[in-house]
Amino acid sequence: MQCCTDRVHSATSRGADGIPIACKSGSRRDAGRPALAECGVCKPHARAVLPFEYFIGLRYTRAKRRNHFISFISMTSMAGIALGVAALIVVLSVMNGFQQELRSRILGVAAHIQLVGFDGGLADWQKVSEIARRHPQVIGAAPYINAQALLSFDQTVQGALVRGVLPDLEYTVADIGRKMKAGRFSDLRPGAFGIVLGSELARNLGARLGDKVTVIAPQGMVTAAGVLPRLKQFRVVGIFEVGMYEYDSGLAIMDLADAQKLYRMGDRVTGVRLKLKDMFDAPRVVRELAPTMPDNVYLTDWTRSHGNFFRAVQIEKRVMFIILTLIVAVAAFNIVSTLVMAVTDKQADIAILRTLGASPGSIMKLFIVQGTLIGVIGTLIGVIGGVTLALNIDVVVPFIEHTFGVQFLAKDVYYISELPSELKMSDVVTIALVSLGLSLVATIYPSYRASRVNPAAALRYE
Repeated sequence: MQCCTDRVHSATSRGADGIPIACKSGSRRDAGRPALAECGVCKPHARAVLPFEYFIGLRYTRAKRRNHFISFISMTSMAGIALGVAALIVVLSVMNGFQQELRSRILGVAAHIQLVGFDGGLADWQKVSEIARRHPQVIGAAPYINAQALLSFDQTVQGALVRGVLPDLEYTVADIGRKMKAGRFSDLRPGAFGIVLGSELARNLGARLGDKVTVIAPQGMVTAAGVLPRLKQFRVVGIFEVGMYEYDSGLAIMDLADAQKLYRMGDRVTGVRLKLKDMFDAPRVVRELAPTMPDNVYLTDWTRSHGNFFRAVQIEKRVMFIILTLIVAVAAFNIVSTLVMAVTDKQADIAILRTLGASPGSIMKLFIVQGTLIGVIGTLIGVIGGVTLALNIDVVVPFIEHTFGVQFLAKDVYYISELPSELKMSDVVTIALVSLGLSLVATIYPSYRASRVNPAAALRYE
């Protein structure tokens, strides 16, 4: 047996210098041949620092010319894993973005905690606000009035939620003052009867800055002629846009004193809204504040009023992770087909390795290396592609919408009209580990089958 024509080298027949014994000068070679340690085949063996299982596994990954179909299946497996990993990263990043955007937009208008008065309102709101501010987590407190009304302008009528606020204190609990599209939030002054409208509400009414809209309160006035609706003209002093259709199309804000006059509430308010340092501490803060509040105050937090939105997004994120992981699993288990065909094609090589002393465990490692390499390459490509797309989703989606004339998220249907993205490295690492794990599992059966090849049967017809 001559080294230059051997299909493989013995794994166990190495000298102290790491060169296969069969390759040393004076070993089994024909007279006139150069020393086999210097031949083109043996040099890699002499210089290799990797165990022979890794070396041969890496070489087997590149199929010979007569086995293009195996190469095609390998490339398909890599592409499938890369596509699945990239899709997982992008989808989870978008779900994270939705969750963050939904939270910021809802809680930019709503409050972390609401202290609501029973029996028609809260008379001593200053005392309640002072008690709440003593808590170290509370960073803002503002009174408010919530009521319903009809808004009329130029023969157009729209229903809306009217909120009376103190502009100076409202800045400490909400972001509406920072979301003004026209006008200024500070132009709401007591007795001026100004009103700030959501952008969609103003568009539906056809009202612009400076126009006067009629606010019709549902509570009527009893007169000699009967019950008449209570109405008052308000001048539009601002238009806000928070990017959430529910609020942009149905919220109107006026000064607290004007709302008290319109709804005849006197000095009472609906309640007090609080903002916390950490909004996720809201349930705990509610439990701690409850014993300190008067008996006529009811406490609620955002996890009760809007928690269903965030729980729904979290559930959807988990479901999408499971579904898209199945795509990665299907692509990973294509590695099984690749390795089964590779084992069938390399049975003679396996038999020679076994006769030269390679153990079944070494044979298993050889094909595990081949299959795992496919998974590693596919995962790496998928991670790079997925991270790149997730970081540029705000550019890619508008380009597709503009090119094909479509709109993925209509403002009047979805809470959020843009496709947000928030890439988390924890998600990327989890996805990569799951992909590599599935690829490794897919190599076990074909590798075990390779280790069980009978050398005598495999070489019978060679």
